[in-house]
Amino acid sequence: MASRTPSRPVGTVTRGTTNPNRLRRMDRWIAATHGAELRRSADPVAVDLGYGAAPWTAVELLARLRTAAPHARVVGVEIDPARVAAAKPYEREGLSFRHGGFEVPLPGRPTLIRAANVLRQYDEEQVAAVWERLCERLAPGGLLVEGTCDEIGRRHVWVALGPEGPRTVTFATRLGSLDRPSDLAERLPKALIHRNVPGEPVHAFLRDFDRAWAAAAPYAAYGARQRWIRSVRALAADWPVTDRPARWRQGEVTLPWEALAPRQG
Repeated sequence: MASRTPSRPVGTVTRGTTNPNRLRRMDRWIAATHGAELRRSADPVAVDLGYGAAPWTAVELLARLRTAAPHARVVGVEIDPARVAAAKPYEREGLSFRHGGFEVPLPGRPTLIRAANVLRQYDEEQVAAVWERLCERLAPGGLLVEGTCDEIGRRHVWVALGPEGPRTVTFATRLGSLDRPSDLAERLPKALIHRNVPGEPVHAFLRDFDRAWAAAAPYAAYGARQRWIRSVRALAADWPVTDRPARWRQGEVTLPWEALAPRQG
């Protein structure tokens, strides 16, 4: 990425739909898995990129990150100037708002960029270039988390990327709302949502997850959490699940990006 900052924000205005607590699953995962890196940083800055028509997600991100890194700061970045103006009254110590887009108009490099429900409204062909641009803005050891969730945050799928590129894919859900794991397919991020077809890894994964879920039906008597844990444990026999039962209990499962990446062509 060129060192000079573009004179105009990079990107387009999206719908800006937002609700309180919509991103709580993503936030808690970030705090649990990236909190140590934020604590080690001399200036732990997180960017809430495209926070939308109201600033709730940025306000909540600050509170949740500070449970893991007390000196964390959050900068909300929005491409719509009216949304930035509306968010300014919510500024406080550790929380500010800026007009901008994918160029991420900060003087330094952030330790975290969170872009939720932003690329969903772009074309699939644009994703790789946006990922590359955002990853180039990260500080060493930084993390980009990009994904999609439903309107109230019950179902969420995100990709975690480092400066070198995509690392993992995480599926997260409120277990009581789940009929079967493939319900999460509708929340796949833009890089994967059109790849949920036969012959693609993400389709095979969700198929196998549904089969494991069906086989674990007897565990439903002990609650949806126990059924999910049993399903993921069975799934891990054939898929490279990277997280442990402590995260499964939260209704999560994480795999390496390479296991689900779209096949070329």
